Amino acid sequence: MQFVTRLCFLGLLLFGANSYTFLNKSQYLLPCVILSLAIVNLFPGFLDTASKKWRVKVVSHGAECLLCFSMGAVLSIVWHVVLLTNSPVTIREVILSAIWALTVHLLLFWNGIICVYLTSVQLGIKHRAVGLICGMIPVANIIILRRIIKVSLAEVADEAEREKRNCDRIANKVCATKYPCLLVHGVFFRDSKLLNYWGRVPEELKLNGAVIYYGEHQSALSIEESAMELSARIRRIVEKTGCEKVNIIAHSKGGLDCRYAIAKLGMEKYVASLTTVNTPHRGCEFAEYLLKTVPENVKNRIAKTYNAAARRLGDKKPDFLAAVENLTASSCEKFNIEIAIPERVFCQSFGSVLESASGGKFPLNLSYHLVKLFDGENDGLVSEGSFAFGERYKCLRPTGKRGISHADMIDLNRENIDGFDVREFYVDMVSELKNRGF
Repeated sequence: MQFVTRLCFLGLLLFGANSYTFLNKSQYLLPCVILSLAIVNLFPGFLDTASKKWRVKVVSHGAECLLCFSMGAVLSIVWHVVLLTNSPVTIREVILSAIWALTVHLLLFWNGIICVYLTSVQLGIKHRAVGLICGMIPVANIIILRRIIKVSLAEVADEAEREKRNCDRIANKVCATKYPCLLVHGVFFRDSKLLNYWGRVPEELKLNGAVIYYGEHQSALSIEESAMELSARIRRIVEKTGCEKVNIIAHSKGGLDCRYAIAKLGMEKYVASLTTVNTPHRGCEFAEYLLKTVPENVKNRIAKTYNAAARRLGDKKPDFLAAVENLTASSCEKFNIEIAIPERVFCQSFGSVLESASGGKFPLNLSYHLVKLFDGENDGLVSEGSFAFGERYKCLRPTGKRGISHADMIDLNRENIDGFDVREFYVDMVSELKNRGF
């Protein structure tokens, strides 16, 4: 938002706050205006966003309203204290002035809070909930308001910087690979237009020249059955587009499904590269432990409940237990002996770890401890020792105490993480595939 708009907001606020004393006490007005503008203009880099996105503009507008409200409230309180103690105006005039000032402040506050609550991605459920709970608690409401403003301003700055970076390189089409990219989801999820499994990643890749397709396979099947669905999907893409091959980027169990499709179902001639992300290539010891210790009737009840829900969401023949059993350490050990991908298919892998349970969202913050007990450091679901596969492997470890979870690697939570830009991570990954000739 531009300087003139901020000036109008502050002018409205200050005029309202002093409407009943403006003529008699105008000597106080000029210092207040100068001070207010000086404070607000300490933040032009945050507020004057050049973003073209409507959502980001609304977040910016909301953050500015809340910032103006915060500073204006302090000035208004000081102003009315001065009027009460050092002014010949009547109590009635001070009260009327305070009512007018309160009205203007409430307009600013609710304008701002509604805007950021409706459009900010980074506020998340936690900040929204805490804001509602603490809204009427003195001191606590000031602390959470400060946090909301800080998060909103940081989001606006980040998105503006990202748009500028993409604008500078858009002509280069850094992600325009020779073959299209096929994004393959993991277990217990489906490809959905309403809630993209890959978060903000596909949009970022497309903006930089990538052609994107999705696996569109069922959420919970055995590796073999998922591989059959993916093989059919790959053939349809190749036949329909004439692209000859695809670059597969697979997350979690999807990496195992794709390995089977390439090695056992003849997909090696249609796949240029396979990149696995946080895939349990060596399985999970804790999954094996659970399957052995949980009573049979409990396992069957859980499986029946999940399968019924999955059918209602579109799966034809979901098989919860088959999917889980394929992820055990013993199952993956056998899998790795039997499955070998031809060298002409370029393979690489990536993984990540959490530094503590608090770095992961529910339920990964709970499973982290269990996985660590059996498998060591992990992403909340899969151990670091299970990720490595192919010619190249990299484990991502950002600075700080948070780390990167299993869900963070696909931007499932749409969260900006200090030290890890998930969208830029995929842009770099696909850009490198392009440079390799894929």
